[in-house]
Amino acid sequence: MSELQLNVAPFKLTALAAAVSLLMAPFALHAQQTEDAPMESIQVSGSWLGSGLQNSVKNFAGARTVVNKEEIDETGAANIGDVLRRIPGVQSTDNSGTAGSAISLNIGIRGLTGRYSPRSTVLLDGIPLAVAPYGQPQLSFAPVSLNNIESIDVVRGGGAVRYGPQNVGGIINFRSRGIPEGEGISGDASVRYNHFSEGDGNRQYSAFVGGTASNGLGVALMYSGMEGSEWRKGSDERVNDVALKFRYPLNNHSEVYGKVSYYDVLSRTPGGLTVAQYNADPFQNTRPTDFWSGDRHGVDVGYLNTISAAQEFEIKAYYNESFRQSALINAAKTQITWQPRNYEVLGIEPRYTQRFNGGGMLHDVTVGYRYLRERGDDNNYIQTVSTGVNGAITRFINSTDAHAAYIDDRIALGAWRITPGVRYEQISSTRNDVAAKSTFETDNTKALPSLNVAYLLNPALTVFVNYTTSFGPVQNTQLNSQTPANPLKPELAKTAELGARWKSGSVSAEVTAFKLKFDNQIVQVPGITPATFQNIGATKHDGIETAADYTFDEASALAGLNVYANYTYTKAIQESGATAGLDVPFYSRTTDTIGARYRVGAWTANLSTTHQTKQYSDTANTVTETANGAAGLIPGFRLLNANVSWKQRGYEVAAGVNNIADKRYYTRNVDGNAGRMAGAPRTGYVQLRVTY
Repeated sequence: MSELQLNVAPFKLTALAAAVSLLMAPFALHAQQTEDAPMESIQVSGSWLGSGLQNSVKNFAGARTVVNKEEIDETGAANIGDVLRRIPGVQSTDNSGTAGSAISLNIGIRGLTGRYSPRSTVLLDGIPLAVAPYGQPQLSFAPVSLNNIESIDVVRGGGAVRYGPQNVGGIINFRSRGIPEGEGISGDASVRYNHFSEGDGNRQYSAFVGGTASNGLGVALMYSGMEGSEWRKGSDERVNDVALKFRYPLNNHSEVYGKVSYYDVLSRTPGGLTVAQYNADPFQNTRPTDFWSGDRHGVDVGYLNTISAAQEFEIKAYYNESFRQSALINAAKTQITWQPRNYEVLGIEPRYTQRFNGGGMLHDVTVGYRYLRERGDDNNYIQTVSTGVNGAITRFINSTDAHAAYIDDRIALGAWRITPGVRYEQISSTRNDVAAKSTFETDNTKALPSLNVAYLLNPALTVFVNYTTSFGPVQNTQLNSQTPANPLKPELAKTAELGARWKSGSVSAEVTAFKLKFDNQIVQVPGITPATFQNIGATKHDGIETAADYTFDEASALAGLNVYANYTYTKAIQESGATAGLDVPFYSRTTDTIGARYRVGAWTANLSTTHQTKQYSDTANTVTETANGAAGLIPGFRLLNANVSWKQRGYEVAAGVNNIADKRYYTRNVDGNAGRMAGAPRTGYVQLRVTY
């Protein structure tokens, strides 16, 4: 069976070349000084949030969690979803059409849909991860690997001004591994083998090497790969993720930095099972021909100038090309639908921060601008299984030009931190139906204000409240639904938070109450062919998120012990249409994590459990399951995990078991390959890491 790849003619990189020239040009900006004040330093080299906003989680005026590499390693996580399930308010599932873990990312925050993470702004080193952030924000293809990540920063509220679109579900930034400081070369390599009690197993590899020369030039090369199979039969996967980073100081207050990256993946996807098939063998594969694959080439470059204690300027530019395709067979096994798609994204983002005193207050005013250009095509054709003949290709050419400008002012007044801000978006999108020779266009503009307030009660305790507005533009596949009687408008959401955070030497704790009103959602109208979208969806999300972490004192009898827990309650209700008053599909009202970590000498042991309650798989909240497994209640489940590691003299050996009780649980596919999908059975793993 042959694969089809349709290429878009590459557009000229004049804008990118100009941006790179600008980045490398010398800057002659005059330094200004300001009086000392009890406020964080303005310099934020390496901080994706940018200056003028708190660099630390401790004083951030919103719900935010950062997980660093050491914490990631200690969880025993095999993928990003395993890590995100431990963060309050976040639910990571496999309820997607891909049915594969290697190619998609499915993150739902506060009851918002998790299918391909369409409601969250997901970034890698501050750069949008989606193949088309405005036109196709869904992460059906997510080019990021856990082993190449230094930290995961999840802002669930309070960061909407600077980053978007699709930030109603928060902002998630994956930060790649940093360049080692100091002269000399250092690195590490690891290999991990995962064995499933059902199905087969896979191998994960990683390698990292980097250093900084005497002239200040820092370079790092990183690789993460995976090959093998998941727990379903015929679920073979292959991943290659490589990146080369550099950083070079021009003087003692400015630097250039950048990254070149490549990612490719092939993921076989067994799909959903009927109830009868699942009962007979929940790990079988009835669709051995189905797969997803893709690749991405990317480059980004930036210039950072910490001009003085009162000024900072940064500009970055990025360009990436992505290709992804899927092959999915129909239920009758007579036809395979192929969907090859190509994307090109160019972005330029300058920002400037000025600190000054005025009216007895200290101000950090930041102004920024982002230009994003998207070009691409999506294609569809049907192959007849019996003959191998391909049908006619349906092809759409898509383009989007988006401008975003923002300003915020972080004000310090005693113990208060008050940050008003506004972002203005202007988006122009076009979709051309090649066969029908028709064009669909839309222009969207929106002003999005926000206000974040934090009060530092003492060095350990911060209380905060915020109000933000977020939006989602009309996407590529929705454009051709527009008519004079059905003019689609951008989605709009309003979020309010009230919370507190305690951080001291041995104790971390947080609690956040949130209220989210998501109006004007664009939803597909059921029962209409071709697919038609309308602004008819509205949902309301309320809840509370809590987390606590305690490390026993070294002088106590329980020295070396750390205990932690989090609990989230979310109520997400539909507010429009025939199903008003019912739950939103694919979210659990209650989730929690409880765990303990014990260290003694070179040994560390971890024991943890994660839990989620039942979910509905459709807007009608169907309880009785259909025979094909496409609709019905999804039972809740609790999993128990344990691992142990030994670290000594540059060597680390780890072993663990996830889902110790071998609990059977499942989610559902709701696409053409609908049905039950079994979750991971008992999984044992061993890992060796060598550091040099």
